[in-house]
Amino acid sequence: MAVPKRRVSKARRDKRRSNVWKLTAPAFSTCPQCGALKLPHRVCKSCGYYKGKEIIKIED
Repeated sequence: MAVPKRRVSKARRDKRRSNVWKLTAPAFSTCPQCGALKLPHRVCKSCGYYKGKEIIKIED
């Protein structure tokens, strides 16, 4: 049997669905070169190294 189209209001429906899409905090890893916190699989912003190689030249 068919269900009426507006049985549940849009606001109520959207409030219910909003709990599914919560953001998670990003995971951090430590840089083996300088020990600073960095995002995994990305160049370290403080020293410019990635996988033991200097990618970005950072001036002190």
